[in-house]
Amino acid sequence: MKLLSVNVGRPRPNPWKSRREAGGWTGIDKRPVVGVVAVAAPVSEGTGEVGLAGDRVYDVGNHGGAEQAVYAYAREDLDGWQRELDRTLANGVFGENLTTAGVDVNGAVIGERWRVGAEVVLEVSCPRIPCGTFRGWMGLPGWNRRFTRAGLPGAYLRVITPGEIRAGDPVAVVDRPAHGVSVAYTFRAVTTEAELLPPLLEVAELPGFVRDFVRERLDGRRGTGADG
Repeated sequence: MKLLSVNVGRPRPNPWKSRREAGGWTGIDKRPVVGVVAVAAPVSEGTGEVGLAGDRVYDVGNHGGAEQAVYAYAREDLDGWQRELDRTLANGVFGENLTTAGVDVNGAVIGERWRVGAEVVLEVSCPRIPCGTFRGWMGLPGWNRRFTRAGLPGAYLRVITPGEIRAGDPVAVVDRPAHGVSVAYTFRAVTTEAELLPPLLEVAELPGFVRDFVRERLDGRRGTGADG
């Protein structure tokens, strides 16, 4: 298991979201970096800080911060999309900071910890939910629905131990919680299969905003009699 590339965003105008949401810019255009990249936990919420030096987000209401400091996507899944879409997909094209090889990103358990290189430890926090910028960036009709149906969202990670990383660094799973709730399961639960939601309330490693969403959905289902 290793990093194929470490990708940092290049600011570009964002025509797919309002200026109020994103300030007119997006950092989704991630490109591989040559050499070492510093990784640290964001210290200020709502500022656009993320985990990789030189990167940032602009829609601070929905992205970035400590719970979504680093985004990882598997090269194997990019290759599958490449075949399906019949177009070249470079590392970083999904806006991921880390393009991995041999890592079961979507099968990773929420709260699982990865050692990357010699120093950095990251913790899986939640799946990526596709947004309007992602849809516009890909330029494909119905892209977000298609991405959601595939159930391969990639994973956001927290920074537990800062340090430096670079392409080629090994990735090792150093801790895995016993609850077994994966990134893919969480994604299906919060997007298309609400019947899977209840176990998420017991996953302490999920971000608070995800657990709040789960409670609201479950309360709504009970209020409408959806649970019988």
